Amino acid sequence: MSRFVVLFGPPGCGKGTQAARLKDALGVPHISTGDMFRDHKARRTELGQRVEAILAAGQLVPDGVTNDMVRERLGRDDARKGALLDGYPRNTDQAEVLDGILRDLGRAVDDVVVIEVPRKELIDRLVKRGKDSGRADDQDPKVIENRLEVYRAQSEPCIGYYERTGKRLHRIAGVGAVDEVTGRILGALGVKG
Repeated sequence: MSRFVVLFGPPGCGKGTQAARLKDALGVPHISTGDMFRDHKARRTELGQRVEAILAAGQLVPDGVTNDMVRERLGRDDARKGALLDGYPRNTDQAEVLDGILRDLGRAVDDVVVIEVPRKELIDRLVKRGKDSGRADDQDPKVIENRLEVYRAQSEPCIGYYERTGKRLHRIAGVGAVDEVTGRILGALGVKG
């Protein structure tokens, strides 16, 4: 299947879990900015060291750095037929850049999937994940609230951007068993699981 799908949703909605399942069903690579950042950090590239310092200061990686990483990644052979983008774009400026990157490749975003989960459920999931994994950013309710607010202020406007530009937008209930959520997404995309 040749398709570019953007996967949206707030922290704790299950994007990573779903992306790992969807990439095989769609036959495209899962492209996660978080994975790209971790890869560069692990390889101790110049970019990775810059990203590490930025994240250690509790800041977001600047759009220019993220855009360049995504441009490079989408130019690889395995992404020529499509990709599942997770964590990018994070704001409307990045959405516009993504449109330009794909236009240069003779492509476009085909579908936008928005995983929706009630706020209380998100907070409960993140606190549990923090306890299970030891992730400090998921254990502090104030940090969690801030992350959800950043998503609302910066990332949610992308949904409106994609609606205005006429992309196929699918709002998916992200509650219930993982298999059920996967089935809802695949059904919306018209893909057999």
